[in-house]
Amino acid sequence: MMNYYELSTYKEELQKIIESNTSISKLKGKSIVITGARGLIGSVITDAILQANLTLNLDCKVYAVVRNVEKAKERFLQYKSLKQFQLIPADINKDEIKINNNIDYFIHGASNTHPVYYASRPIETIRTNTIGTDRTLDFATKHNCKRYIFLSSVEIYGENRKDTEKFSEEYCGYIDCNTLRAGYPESKRVGESLCQAYRKEKGLDCVIARLARCYGAGLLPEDSKALTQFLRKTVNGEDIVLKSEGNQYYSYLYVLDAADAILFLLTKGQDGEAYNIVGKESNIRLKDLAELIAKEAGRKVIFDLPDKKEAEGYSKATKALLSDDKLKKLGWTGKWSISEGVKEILS
Repeated sequence: MMNYYELSTYKEELQKIIESNTSISKLKGKSIVITGARGLIGSVITDAILQANLTLNLDCKVYAVVRNVEKAKERFLQYKSLKQFQLIPADINKDEIKINNNIDYFIHGASNTHPVYYASRPIETIRTNTIGTDRTLDFATKHNCKRYIFLSSVEIYGENRKDTEKFSEEYCGYIDCNTLRAGYPESKRVGESLCQAYRKEKGLDCVIARLARCYGAGLLPEDSKALTQFLRKTVNGEDIVLKSEGNQYYSYLYVLDAADAILFLLTKGQDGEAYNIVGKESNIRLKDLAELIAKEAGRKVIFDLPDKKEAEGYSKATKALLSDDKLKKLGWTGKWSISEGVKEILS
């Protein structure tokens, strides 16, 4: 069976981004570093730029920073002979990113982004979002980067204290820092603070992208987020297992929209600002999301409470909706609703 990134429908989706996003044309002759390049979002951004090289003659150089080189070679096999693409093996927590020349843009997307890692690798999770972020910011500064984009998360808002319907970028939520689960959102907050520190002390241009819960066909096998498990179950011909009553009310974001918005912010975002990114018509309760996916796949939903270890990694937030007013005013809106995104994955 073909991989999703080899399908014509995926390439058509990428082309829609390329044709509608004016920021991409401004990458002509530029260079960009992407950490977490094999991940869900990083891989789509890489694909979009390299496809734009072919269709727009961009000649944009992509440095894809990855930890697992062998898996990355497999994912990016189609670019093996391209002079505009280079795999850079590095663990950002300890390894030097070996690029000698200056770079124009840096997208920092490397992070542990799912619950099992939060619970089983909490030290690595915190280090990647803090030490790793510091090292990439230092690299960007020393290589005269024109703009650094930090991929943050809806998680930084913590719990909704019932004082707002949606989180705006100015909202300061509540996180109980004395818990294992707090490692991810608290370290993402520190990552954002590091961006502000480098702006002040080093003059580095930084933009922060706060992503809603992201999903797409490129979800890695080890990803343990609820939505990922729902999709994986149905793809394998199984019923969906819901680990709660499903009343959690969240915002979601299709990966093509995530990549589109991040590329938009490369040239349109304002230095020092944070922007929420959420999909079109993508606010939905977890049980309704499970039913949506199950119906699309011809399966059913089964309720099953999580074990202790699983529960340690799950978010305690029951309502986390993002306001995208700020990004809309800047000129970007999502193209895929949650129902459209699910259909794309399962089709």
